[in-house]
Amino acid sequence: MIAVTAATGHLGRLVVDSLLERGVAPEGIVAAVRTPAKAADLAERGVVVREADYSRPETLAPAFDGVDVLLLVSGSEVGQRVQQHANVVEAAQAAGVRHLVYTSVSQATTSTLVLAPEHKATEELIEASGLTATILRNGWYTENYLGTVEQARETGVVLGSVGDGLVASASRKDYAEAAAAVLVAADADPSLEGALHELSGDVAWDHPFLAATIGEIVGREVVYQDVTPEVHTQALLDVGLDEGTAGFVVALDAGTRAGLLGQTSGELSRLIGRPTTPLAEGLKAAVSVTSAA
Repeated sequence: MIAVTAATGHLGRLVVDSLLERGVAPEGIVAAVRTPAKAADLAERGVVVREADYSRPETLAPAFDGVDVLLLVSGSEVGQRVQQHANVVEAAQAAGVRHLVYTSVSQATTSTLVLAPEHKATEELIEASGLTATILRNGWYTENYLGTVEQARETGVVLGSVGDGLVASASRKDYAEAAAAVLVAADADPSLEGALHELSGDVAWDHPFLAATIGEIVGREVVYQDVTPEVHTQALLDVGLDEGTAGFVVALDAGTRAGLLGQTSGELSRLIGRPTTPLAEGLKAAVSVTSAA
C-alpha cells in the first residue's frame, strides 16, 4: 500500500492523480490528510482517506497502518517543519513502513537557500532513522510565480533583486509525476535501495524572459526591473508586507541571484519520460486553474 501525506495539497493531490493514472488501485492508496472532509472527492474515487496531522503525532501511526511506501510531502509551515517531519518519520517507523520518499529542496545539504536548513535537517533525521528512503530534491515550482503574474497584470512590471540569476523551474505536475514513478517503483521492488534525485526543469531562464512570458499571458507589455535588495525590501513593505515576509522574499531572490535555482540536471525529465513543462505552458495552465476556481 502507498500513502501520500498532504494529499489535499497542491502537490499531494497531483501525486494521487498520477498514481491512479499509472494504474495503482484506489484501495491501494492512502490519502493521509489533515482534514479528511477536504478529501471527499478522493474517497469517492475509492482512495482510502485517513487523518494525519503533522503536528498531532497521535494521528500519524494509525494513518500509516499497513503502508509499505510513504511519501512525506514537506510541510508548509516554515519554522515548524523539522519537528513535524520528525513526527512523521517516527510514526512511519512505528507503523512498519518499509520505504520513505521525501520531497526536499535542491542541494539541500550544501545550499545557502533560505529554505534549505529545514530540509537538510529532515534529510539527516531520515538517514538516522534507518528507514530505506528516496530523497526527491525538488527545484522551483513554476506555480510560485502566480502572484507575480497578477502583480504584472496590474503594473506591467516584475520587480525583483535576482540580478542575472537563472531559474530552472518545472510545473508541480512534473514533480508529482516523478514522485509517483518513484513510489510505484519502490512498491514493486522491496529490494530497491534508497536514492537521491536532484530534480529541476530542463531549461534555466532569466527574469527578463519571465517578464516577457507573463506579458504574452496577460496581453500587455511587461518588463523586469532589477533593484537592490534594500530597494526591493522597501517596495515590499510599501505594498503592505510585514518585515519578516519581505525579508523572506528578498532572501529567496538572493538565492536566485547566487545561482541556487538554475541547475538543469535532466533527472526530472528522465524520471517522467518526457520533457519538463515549459515556463509559458506551465504558467498559462496555472493561471487558467486559478481563474476557474
